[in-house]
Amino acid sequence: MNDLDKLRHSTAHLLAAAVLELYPQAKPTIGPPIENGFYYDFDDLKISEDDLPKIEAKMHELVKTWDKFELVSHSGHVQNPYKQELIDELEKSNQKITYYKSGNFVDLCAGPHVDDAKKIKFFKSLKLAGAYWRGSEKNKMLTRIYGTAFFTQKELDDHLKNLEEAEKRDHRKIGPQLGLLMFHETAPGMPYWLPKGVTIINELVNFWREEHTKRGYQEIVSPLINKKELYQTSGHWDHYLENMFICETDEKETYALKPMNCPNAMIVFGSQTRSYRDLPMRLGDTDTLHRFERSGTLNGLFRVREFRQDDAHVFVTEDQIEEEYKNILEITEKFYSIFDLKYRFRLGTRPKKFMGDAKSWDKAEETLKKILKESGKEYIIEDEGGAFYGPKIDILMKDSLGRDWQTGTIQLDFQIPKKFNLLYADSDGTQKTPVVIHRVIYGSLERFIGILIEHFAGAFPTWLSPIQVQILPIADRHLEYAKDVSLKLAMAQIRSHLDDRQETLSSKIRDAQMQKIPYMLIIGDKEIATKTVAERGRSGKQLAVQPIDEFIKNIRIEIDNKTLN
Repeated sequence: MNDLDKLRHSTAHLLAAAVLELYPQAKPTIGPPIENGFYYDFDDLKISEDDLPKIEAKMHELVKTWDKFELVSHSGHVQNPYKQELIDELEKSNQKITYYKSGNFVDLCAGPHVDDAKKIKFFKSLKLAGAYWRGSEKNKMLTRIYGTAFFTQKELDDHLKNLEEAEKRDHRKIGPQLGLLMFHETAPGMPYWLPKGVTIINELVNFWREEHTKRGYQEIVSPLINKKELYQTSGHWDHYLENMFICETDEKETYALKPMNCPNAMIVFGSQTRSYRDLPMRLGDTDTLHRFERSGTLNGLFRVREFRQDDAHVFVTEDQIEEEYKNILEITEKFYSIFDLKYRFRLGTRPKKFMGDAKSWDKAEETLKKILKESGKEYIIEDEGGAFYGPKIDILMKDSLGRDWQTGTIQLDFQIPKKFNLLYADSDGTQKTPVVIHRVIYGSLERFIGILIEHFAGAFPTWLSPIQVQILPIADRHLEYAKDVSLKLAMAQIRSHLDDRQETLSSKIRDAQMQKIPYMLIIGDKEIATKTVAERGRSGKQLAVQPIDEFIKNIRIEIDNKTLN
């Protein structure tokens, strides 16, 4: 645990102590540090966010009386069923049980903490949420208080400013406001994509198809529901069952909604006799996937139960691994640079529960470390962070607010091809098993679009904008020419909308800006007389008066080159 995590973990203790001072009936459960802050969960605590300033004030009052976090002995029955459950588990597994005292507050805790409680100065209670005990909806819903802490006031102020900006960019607000998507209680975690949102999906997928076709990828479509035997063969039934949607038929057969594409890609490869001449074989797809995420973890587009991936499975010989990874890293750079997204990599190594033998895992990990070093890109290592069938390289991108997101992943798999008994004839006539590279670049399209909404605050680059041009006739007498302009834009495959409402021009401009439309073309008497259009940007800036053909030429260059505005 680093120093900042120790500070936040210590502040979580302070939060719990303050809550108990104010609400003695509350039952504290757990309070770990998390990315950008900490939380503490409580039972029997009925409060609103209006109560958070009072809790925060009590924290400032208490910490003045605190000195250090002292390791103490604790005996007797704990009058808290949640703490007792944790104690029972620790005793059962012969783990050491420790308690820490600060002021008059004692908590079951493994530590560590700050060496001086006076370092807890700059903190903020942020929000409330509901959370199931141990993350299971079978358990009781608890009250979770989120907070954050830093070592300096400036760091805290900068973080709070970022949170304020993030609130403005929240895709769960902007998405519906722009008519991109919606959710409904009858399908939790499964977005409804509205026409404008579908346009964005199609643009991203079309770009994906275009770039991957150039690189020798072939697209497949496979069944969305499969018998359990498929996942028993792949190993997912043993390693991933709790995240799958299962259904039984009246023919006493068990099926599962497809949670990932790799087993189906194995079936396609194994459907014919293969030769070394067929490799690398690059099979891509964008099928819909379903995963049973717990209701408490669902989070807009960032964590859903139904999603699409820009997936691919590349079948290679061992000698082709390095070259193929270099090709995939080149695709990654292409895809992220068009959005001006910075990124780094994270290598996930063998988890505790893995498939196959340790020797092949070690070989795969060393190969990926070599590739990462040669790439020149920044990377970190996450011990035990690999998939159950192989090590992986995750893509960690940074958005305009400096937040890190895990999007794509590139996984090296020696195991599943063996489970499916996949073979190819090598140049010497022997039968060998291919290695498979599982890879997604966008990752989940839902998550990627959610990130883009917040990254651009809804003001997408022109090529990705659902409506690229809003046509604004000033009066009814300008409608006929406006329709001619609309037709010319459509012929040039430019997405436009003619605003023919009986509204003032200033109202129409304001609405187009609210919808984040890149360009407005204003049409009045002067434009009709000169056969021109008056161009205006979404920022409100007047750009140019020009012939419509000139405007079309310029915007097509911008769209075709996928440039940022």
